[in-house]
Amino acid sequence: MSISLSQQAYLQIRDKIVRLQLAPGDVIREDVLQAELGIGRTPIREALQRLARDQFVTVIPRRGMLVSPIDVMELSMLYETRAILEPYAMRLAAVRGKQEHWDAMAAALESSRRPNVSNSDLMRIDRRCHEIVWEAANNRFLTDTLDMMYAQSDRLWHLYIADVEDMRHALEEHTEMYQALSAGDGDLAAKLAEAHVRAFDEEMSLAVRKNLGSPLN
Repeated sequence: MSISLSQQAYLQIRDKIVRLQLAPGDVIREDVLQAELGIGRTPIREALQRLARDQFVTVIPRRGMLVSPIDVMELSMLYETRAILEPYAMRLAAVRGKQEHWDAMAAALESSRRPNVSNSDLMRIDRRCHEIVWEAANNRFLTDTLDMMYAQSDRLWHLYIADVEDMRHALEEHTEMYQALSAGDGDLAAKLAEAHVRAFDEEMSLAVRKNLGSPLN
């Protein structure tokens, strides 16, 4: 399925922000983005407006747009919301998913077992597994929300634990979710998804405490 230029711009700019190629506080320059992405001004502006709504970009009067800061104090809110929505997506996926979804998930998980696979590669596979579940759930409102929230979590991961956290355990958790989903066990898949999100939150909170030297409330 083809996507609009605005959507392409949104995804590419968001990826730069998530991967810290555009760091918190950086000034957003439309002319630079147009040149880098090869996309015109109108789609770029539409993408930036959406990124502002999704809190990746902040509009500063008379200064333009800046990459939004990362507020680690909102980590608990991010977790508690994902902990409700991800299990719900699992239940929908177990009912609505087709064999093609589980074949795609199995293939993604198999690619995680390659030798010398990097942490960044594993994080992309983790995201792909989530995306397959969202596709199987077949609820675009749910998918749009989870996509945005995953990107915010991904941004925190790149900032705090990308170089130190081994992602293999996360893919092992996805293997268990895949087995539950392919068996049509939505309740088990939901429980596993909640545990998966909770484990990520605990790892992130620990990394943030070590980095900041103070506990999170």
